[in-house]
Amino acid sequence: MNRAFSRKKDKTWMHTPEALSKHYIPYNAKFLGSTEVEQPKGTEVVRDAVRKLKFARHIKKSEGQKIPKVELQISIYGVKILEPKTKEVQHNCQLHRISFCADDKTDKRIFTFICKDSESNKHLCYVFDSEKCAEEITLTIGQAFDLAYRKFLESGGKDVETRKQIAGLQKRIQDLETENMELKNKVQDLESQLRITQVSTSPAGSVTPKSPSTDIFDMIPFSPISHPASMPTRNGTQPPPIPSRSTEIKRDLFGAEPFDPFNCGAGDFPPDIQSKLDEMQEGFKMGLTLEGTVFCLDPLDSRC
Repeated sequence: MNRAFSRKKDKTWMHTPEALSKHYIPYNAKFLGSTEVEQPKGTEVVRDAVRKLKFARHIKKSEGQKIPKVELQISIYGVKILEPKTKEVQHNCQLHRISFCADDKTDKRIFTFICKDSESNKHLCYVFDSEKCAEEITLTIGQAFDLAYRKFLESGGKDVETRKQIAGLQKRIQDLETENMELKNKVQDLESQLRITQVSTSPAGSVTPKSPSTDIFDMIPFSPISHPASMPTRNGTQPPPIPSRSTEIKRDLFGAEPFDPFNCGAGDFPPDIQSKLDEMQEGFKMGLTLEGTVFCLDPLDSRC
């Protein structure tokens, strides 16, 4: 498929968009646990994780421990894993962090998904055992991902790349302005050195400096290359310094700063919101892969 969501064989969605957008779809399952994996996608990756957690489950079962039951609440805001009675949220997996979801085509009870942890940024594989509805849960997660991706684009996610380009242009403009200022300073220095050389050097080769010529009011004529250091003092005091263009306060007659289209977006998108949008864009760009595969590669009993 062209969008961020992909599946080897297209399926009809299980629920209406409103059910996942305004509410959530609940499912009951047994939680085998989660384990860290090296890659965000891959059948072999989840197969190894399922084998590992199945083995751990059988050890716990032989010790008399029961597999904990959980409630899954799936919506466009993510997959929540709750304790069924207290409704305490144990895990909250946001959809843009889920990269791979698979169900066992031979054992309709087993399904799994890989999610990037929000704190450690590690990829964790979650494995569940449901009552013959693993494929339905997998498709529901896929549908929620598809709807969340569409909602992200409609709510402004498509402008994230544009804002990145504007930020790049702003940086480029700042670099050019800095480079331009440095070149101006170099030109002024060269002109000043050239003027001093012309004034200080006489035709006979003497190095006696000449005083600058003045007009009838004993003032130095205006010159566009005049340097502030060449201005004479009056009554033993230095003239006030000429403010540089970069330090002037740019305000209009009402005291407000002029509108700058390249800086107006900073207040609309603070750094924390911008980083969140970037994270969501990268997650949706990676996409969610749904697969039906075989996890039962060992002789362990697949029933609880």
